[in-house]
Amino acid sequence: MKLDYIIVGLGLAGIAFVEELIEAGKNFLVFEDNSQSSSLVAGGVYNPVILKRFTPVWNAKKQLEVALPFYKKIEDRLDIKIDKKFVIKKAFKSIEDQNNWFTALDKPKLIDYLDPILDNQSYNGVIADFCFGNVNETGRIDTHKLVESYRDYLKGKNLIRFENFKHQQIIFNKDDVTYNNITASKIVFCEGFGIQQNPFFNHLPLNEAKGELLTINAPELNIDFLLKSTLFVLPLGDNNYKVGATFNWTDKTSNPSKEGKDELVEKLKKVINVPYTIVSQSAGIRPTVAGRRPLVGVHDEYFQLIVLNGLGTRGVMIAPTIAKNLFNHLENSEELDVEIDIKRFRKKD
Repeated sequence: MKLDYIIVGLGLAGIAFVEELIEAGKNFLVFEDNSQSSSLVAGGVYNPVILKRFTPVWNAKKQLEVALPFYKKIEDRLDIKIDKKFVIKKAFKSIEDQNNWFTALDKPKLIDYLDPILDNQSYNGVIADFCFGNVNETGRIDTHKLVESYRDYLKGKNLIRFENFKHQQIIFNKDDVTYNNITASKIVFCEGFGIQQNPFFNHLPLNEAKGELLTINAPELNIDFLLKSTLFVLPLGDNNYKVGATFNWTDKTSNPSKEGKDELVEKLKKVINVPYTIVSQSAGIRPTVAGRRPLVGVHDEYFQLIVLNGLGTRGVMIAPTIAKNLFNHLENSEELDVEIDIKRFRKKD
């Protein structure tokens, strides 16, 4: 079998790159072994503002301009609904918090997103003594439905194999590679934190941050916005809400933990004051990079091998933009954004 590309991993990064291949009419095959779950359990929120510091997300405007039509295209092709738009309401903790919000309004990159009029309305069950600030142009991609539906879509076209990819079985030819009787011009690794088992790219400084989420049922809460406070409370419908998230830098498993549950329950006491029941708990490992920039680029020695990784907590926004940049780099000699290029980690003489 002769292909243009082999893709290893089908989370957000893999899907974004596959979309570029489909649009360009390239031949490809995906390998997916279900070992990485960060995209499946991600909150999936797109938000152009870092609310902890009231600063703009890196390249947010461009990312949203690319990402929103990207997900609409997938919705249309797969006949699914994955993009739910809503307002994010930031619950202020103090007058100082409010003042920081108004200071942020003077930043040109934030003026389109932060509402200058504070929301002083009370919402049943929500603890907020100093009003809310509204963040516009926000929403959520249902990443679980996206990944599961996309896998089914590729399965129906025989474009995906659910098996472990064995890096040591790659045979390097002059102009391409061979893997299990498949010849491909390039292999793109979108393995998430599984990259640490990849002998060609495991030198890159990828950190693992375990995140845990709760799904709760709270009939008396009845909010239709994302509440951002000590943690986030995200409406799912039918009185269900996703609550998160934790950051754990030591536990490298994808198993929900009692510690994670206890942390979320304790923080939730400061956010809502109505009864709720816990429906489920989920966990995943986020691949993160110092400086919060992805890992993208071509291997120094083997030009046939490429990495697309390290999307972090804002993968739904970042993935379509960097996948497009990478594809154009490989096919049209477009320069990679220097902030994401893995060349920045080359050892200096």
